[in-house]
Amino acid sequence: MSAVTDSYFSALIGRLETLRETLAEPMSKASAAICAAARADRRVYVFGTGHSHMLAEEVHYRAGGLAFTIPVLVGSAMLHEGAVISSVYERTEGLIRPVFERYGMQPGDVLIIASNSGVNAAPIEAADYGREIGATVIAITSLAYSAAIANGRRRLADIADIVLDNGLPPGDAMIDLPGTELKVGPASTAVGTTVLNAIFADVAAELCKDGNPPVYLSANMPGAKETNQQLVKKYRPRNPHL
Repeated sequence: MSAVTDSYFSALIGRLETLRETLAEPMSKASAAICAAARADRRVYVFGTGHSHMLAEEVHYRAGGLAFTIPVLVGSAMLHEGAVISSVYERTEGLIRPVFERYGMQPGDVLIIASNSGVNAAPIEAADYGREIGATVIAITSLAYSAAIANGRRRLADIADIVLDNGLPPGDAMIDLPGTELKVGPASTAVGTTVLNAIFADVAAELCKDGNPPVYLSANMPGAKETNQQLVKKYRPRNPHL
C-alpha cells in the first residue's frame, strides 16, 4: 500500500472514529424520530443532489435495509443526465418544490437531506418543504464547509430539526497532494452512508421489540423472493420507485 493510499484509509477511519463520539447524541435522536415514524406507519424520505443523491439510493430497496425508506430522485440534479447542468440545477431556486409535491409526503414522516456544503437552493427548499408539511427534517452536512462559504446565505443546518455534522473540511477532500495546493480523497459519501446505515441498523434493532422489522433480504438469499414481494406490496403505494 502506498503512503497516499494509507493516508486516505487513516484519515477516513479517523473521521469515523471521531464521529462515533461527536454524533452519538444526534444519531440517537435521528433513530428515535425514525422509529416513531415507522410505528405510526409513516415513511422516511432521503434526498440529495450531485453525489449526495447516492445516499438516497444507498438505503432504497437495500439488502439489510428498511422497506419504509423512499428516495427522492431528481434526474436533472444527479449526474447521469449531465454533471455540469446538475450543478446549475441544484443552485437554482424554485425547482425542487414541484418535485417533492409529487411524493405525497405527510405529517409525521421523516425527511433526511444530505448536502455537504449545506447552502445550495435545492436542499434548502427541500428542508423548508419538509418543515411546512410537518415532517422531521434531518440534515447530513459539514458545518465547517457551510460556515466557510455561506456569506449570509441560509444554511441547511439552521433549518433542520436534527443535524448530523460529518466534520469534513471545506471542499470535502482530505488528502494533500505533495508539491501542490490540491487535495484529493473526498469522504462525504463514505461517511454519509456509514452514518445512515448505522442509524437504520439501530432503528431495526429497536423495532424488533414490536416483531420482525420490515427488512429486505438480498435477492440471492433463501426466502428472499417471498419476503421482498410482501414488503414491496405493502410499501409500493407510497414509493414511486418500487
